[in-house]
Amino acid sequence: MSEVAIEVEGLGKRYRIGLAEEKHDTLFQTITSALSYPLRNFRNLRKLSRFTDMADGTEAEDIIWALREVSFTVNQGEVVGVIGRNGAGKSTLLKILSRITEPTVGRAWINGRVSSLLEVGTGFHPELTGRENVYLNGTVLGMRKVEVDRKFDEIVSFSGVEQFIDTPVKRYSSGMKVRLAFSVAAHLEPEVLLIDEVLAVGDVAFQKKCLGKMEEVAGEGRTVLFVSHHMAMVQSLCDRGILLDRGTISYDGSVTEAVNRYITGAEDQEKSHRLDERTDRKGGEIFRFTQVCFLDPETRIPLATLLSGQPVLVQFDYMCHADQELEGVNIGIGFFSNSDAFLFSCRNDVVGHSITVTPGEGKVFCYFPKWPTSQGRFSFNLNARMRSTILDRLKEAGTIDVELGDYYGTGILPGSKKQGVFVDFAWEQEAEAFNAIP
Repeated sequence: MSEVAIEVEGLGKRYRIGLAEEKHDTLFQTITSALSYPLRNFRNLRKLSRFTDMADGTEAEDIIWALREVSFTVNQGEVVGVIGRNGAGKSTLLKILSRITEPTVGRAWINGRVSSLLEVGTGFHPELTGRENVYLNGTVLGMRKVEVDRKFDEIVSFSGVEQFIDTPVKRYSSGMKVRLAFSVAAHLEPEVLLIDEVLAVGDVAFQKKCLGKMEEVAGEGRTVLFVSHHMAMVQSLCDRGILLDRGTISYDGSVTEAVNRYITGAEDQEKSHRLDERTDRKGGEIFRFTQVCFLDPETRIPLATLLSGQPVLVQFDYMCHADQELEGVNIGIGFFSNSDAFLFSCRNDVVGHSITVTPGEGKVFCYFPKWPTSQGRFSFNLNARMRSTILDRLKEAGTIDVELGDYYGTGILPGSKKQGVFVDFAWEQEAEAFNAIP
């Protein structure tokens, strides 16, 4: 039986949040409120160490639980991915395990030396050289000087900033600084490694090196707890997945199943977009979109979140009130970034497919072999026409969230902070090589 490396039992963490100031309607109320400030401030000071309402012992309204009743164990040598939406409690969990913050209730026990990569570049000083920052950052992350001495050349070589290692860091580009910081963190030798969303750094080539280094760490039998929103990287590195939802564990098991539940089981997000009651539409009464839903093509399960590169089936439900069939209907969907920039559209007529709409309820589908957008939230418009007649048109019919995935199937995440689309392409050193491509 494998020895336990991490044991978490009944872990909980609560915080006090700010509440909006009460607004007053009259001058008298404003003056009265100002005069009572000293008393209120004294009460607020006493509340800092008290998390219950003084009257009946119930929890105060400005208290939230970032984690509640979290329990799990991780055996030595396991590589576990922790996933969940923003605010699910992932980073709070790692901060407790790293002893940055204390839990409110419960306990966490770790067997072995722990190092954490919670924020790349922590401990860097802009006035110091790269060489000096390697030693400083290594110390912050738990390395002894003798370890930094032994690994210094390897760290610098991995980062690719050898030429500038004796230059003050303030003269580095942001990419150079991140590369050196990650290189220091990547060469730690702990028994337990806690990683929080730090692998998508630098350019594509360096991302590949980062992924290779993490796979090497995992292959050496160290215990790794890895938090990330990049599902393809989680699946590549981890065998087990823990899914957090509102501070509690909703699933603990196969990483594939954890990712599937993450992208399909979001209770707090609409999986379909109801359009029946929308009145801000153009067109007549003959044809109307009633719903749009993004589905897994194999299971037909609605998807709340998509992954770049995954196959997606988009289902359009409609109601037709015509007395007879409508032939030659063109249906289109157009996608836009969060800055309202047009990205791409899909229409049945441009691919030579003719749609005939029958009276009553019906469905039509659009298939994406590889979902083409980067990460972010995207809005979409809908349009249905028959020749020059607009049957139904809806602007901002809905939104869909997308997480970065392995679009090209190489294990390298082609990440960018800008929202856009991916395209298929090929590189060769000789043009003749493309003659064999169908």
